[in-house]
Amino acid sequence: MKRRVLIADDQAPTREGLKALLALDPRLEVVGEAADGQAVIALVKACRPDVVLMDMQMPVIDGLEATRRIKREWPGVRIIALTMYGQYRSEALAAGADAFLLKGGEVQMLLEVLLGVNESA
Repeated sequence: MKRRVLIADDQAPTREGLKALLALDPRLEVVGEAADGQAVIALVKACRPDVVLMDMQMPVIDGLEATRRIKREWPGVRIIALTMYGQYRSEALAAGADAFLLKGGEVQMLLEVLLGVNESA
């Protein structure tokens, strides 16, 4: 069974790059993309992903608040905070993120976290 992934990032090139990368792994399926936190929340409701790759800095609703709202409404959805800024680590985890990764890290680490993040709370 494929792990259903929602990509949330305000930068289109980042979303496209992640989508192309994840398409190479037959265990993963990208079920949606969002450019802001409000759209992420709506897509979680509509698509019911297993995992959200969540950028922390997005317009409308930032990734921290989107994480809080998603975890409150759908606690079984796993959220991986994926950002350029290491200072968000403690805030992201406190908001409910299940994992924290820096953009620009090794691809293998991203895949391991995506596939290994716990499926149940």
